[in-house]
Amino acid sequence: METKLKVGILGATGMVGQRFISLLENHPWFEVSVLAASSRSAGKTYEEAVGGRWKMDTPMPEKVRKLTVMNVNEVEKVAAGVDFLFSAVDMTKDEIRAIEEAYAKTETPVVSNNSAHRWTPDVPMVVPEINASHFDVIPFQKKRLGTSRGFIAVKPNCSIQAYAPALTAWMQYEPYEVVATTYQAISGAGKTFKDWPEMVGNIIPYIGGEEEKSEKEPLRIWGRIENGVIVPAESPKITCQCVRVPVLNGHTAAAFVKFRKKPSKEELIAALSDFRGLPQERQLPSAPKQFIQYLEEDNRPQVRLDVDYENGMGVSIGRLREDTIYDYKFIGLAHNTVRGAAGGAVLCAEALTELGYISAK
Repeated sequence: METKLKVGILGATGMVGQRFISLLENHPWFEVSVLAASSRSAGKTYEEAVGGRWKMDTPMPEKVRKLTVMNVNEVEKVAAGVDFLFSAVDMTKDEIRAIEEAYAKTETPVVSNNSAHRWTPDVPMVVPEINASHFDVIPFQKKRLGTSRGFIAVKPNCSIQAYAPALTAWMQYEPYEVVATTYQAISGAGKTFKDWPEMVGNIIPYIGGEEEKSEKEPLRIWGRIENGVIVPAESPKITCQCVRVPVLNGHTAAAFVKFRKKPSKEELIAALSDFRGLPQERQLPSAPKQFIQYLEEDNRPQVRLDVDYENGMGVSIGRLREDTIYDYKFIGLAHNTVRGAAGGAVLCAEALTELGYISAK
């Protein structure tokens, strides 16, 4: 790409906004040109607005330190300076739906990390390796919005990334019943241990709304486009429990699966290793070369050893074995703020650019 696309970040001061900034620092296609946040931050430099709340391991990029933060509610003004936007705003769902549609109607594509539009029937919710074909619903959405280039696309919940890719790789064996428990990092709540000291040495067996997302969102990813909307799949049935654990980054899942067609362990491992999608085929900048790795050691995957696999964009699976009640059980791990949040959205934007949905204004 000869000239980089100009990118804006809505909700730039929060943890996911910060992750977007860190991931885009040296991006070959995209350049951060606009940062927007609430009225509390508007008018300040980004460095002033964030203050001591920079939560990334790497330093704040020099290019953004002196950028003046804009008011996210000044839609026309923010949209005028960008080719497309990433959204990580902290508002109510109704407010998010309204403001993302307002930006789309300025003819500015919005790639959202938020959950507000995940069930809007003509908004694609995409893991690019799994269902990039769902971007085909965008022309129907544009017709509804009355736009020629503006639209909204979203990525799914971070918790499903540790098990849904494996189940997708195994679809030829017809999984039909899944039990999963996710052990979710505190960064999923936008927190560090400094912010949330009561999580040290603690487990909280409840995360609001998370179990419904973990059970239902994979079915939408596996769905189909019909009459201009996405119709969720009906199988496999998933039941899930979601637990907050004292880990900074990395969601782990323990899953049990029943298959209609009974595969061998070797066939399942081969299917994981062979699984690839549009990001690998088109060699997108953020794509992991190997999307899913299988680890043979009994004590893997581990957060400390494996969460940064493929720069946090890969998924690690281990402990695949036969079960006495279900057919197989396994452990999965994915980086929740990279693959599961900002990184997944960046990969969606790369796919949308590659497919011609995002271009310079």
